[in-house]
Amino acid sequence: MTYTDLFSNELDAQRRAGAALIDVREPDEYAQGHVPGAINLPLSELQGREAEVPDGAVLICASGNRSSQAAAYLAAQGHQHLKNLMGGTFGWMREGRDLVTGDRP
Repeated sequence: MTYTDLFSNELDAQRRAGAALIDVREPDEYAQGHVPGAINLPLSELQGREAEVPDGAVLICASGNRSSQAAAYLAAQGHQHLKNLMGGTFGWMREGRDLVTGDRP
């Protein structure tokens, strides 16, 4: 099983298609700013909560490192069609895209 890397400019199409956005950063990082619509499920809590991540989800972190680890782990658990946002939240910001602050998607 595997996952696909996704560029920031491809994320809008994934959202329109109904993909779940899962931010795997810690809650304090998430609250400081996240991609609109992303739900927080920290990498540190992922084991045991795999069922909360639907197939086809886009995984997001700060830079793409932790989200790629999460995607690889979930793919090994049998999840399919996962995507990893390359560049993460920082890449999203560098493109001038908006972030949402607080603990809500």
